[in-house]
Amino acid sequence: MSYQTAIFDLDGTLLNTLDDLYNAVNHSLVAYDLPKRSLAEVRLFTGNGIRRLIDLSVPEGTPSHLTDQVFDEFKTYYDAHKLDTTRPYTGMAEVIDDLRAAGVACAVVSNKADFAVQGIIDHFYPGKFDYVMGERAGIRRKPNRDMIDVILRDLGRSADGMVYVGDSEVDIETAKNCGCPCLSCSWGFRDREWLVEHGATTIVDTPAQLEAKILA
Repeated sequence: MSYQTAIFDLDGTLLNTLDDLYNAVNHSLVAYDLPKRSLAEVRLFTGNGIRRLIDLSVPEGTPSHLTDQVFDEFKTYYDAHKLDTTRPYTGMAEVIDDLRAAGVACAVVSNKADFAVQGIIDHFYPGKFDYVMGERAGIRRKPNRDMIDVILRDLGRSADGMVYVGDSEVDIETAKNCGCPCLSCSWGFRDREWLVEHGATTIVDTPAQLEAKILA
């Protein structure tokens, strides 16, 4: 077995959350008479947390107090609608089961707010992960390694023997900052060409390929 610990990104890796994020962004923009964003724009804006998602979604030059209001509206709406269309990628639950059965500790780390991450994982992957962590006050978000260090500490693991799994350039940079390999998923919010352009070295196209790489 190559790896003892596998840490997974959430959005675009374990779950297709894009439509719910898109709907929440546009609901919040329209609530304050701001122009909507396209699905492609919202897809590109994800990866650095929901505050950054809103900062990028409001028009350039939007006053900070208005951005704050849009952000608050987004949080309220998304919390109520985060399960409307979100679905796990087919085969990922089985991959997690197989990895844990083989002795691999599995964790989730996301720049999404911790309350949302906990609720979504409890709904779609109940009891399947050894550790789940979203954005928390006082801990720097990905691509900084701080969240990963918390997970490894609490699991009693080290970065040696760890692999990071994600779907974006943020994940590639996170793995680099942790000094560990990154397995980039082509089924997420970035396509293969984008991943290659942003430094992906190992791309997997299916959950089965992902499992094989981790257990090789």
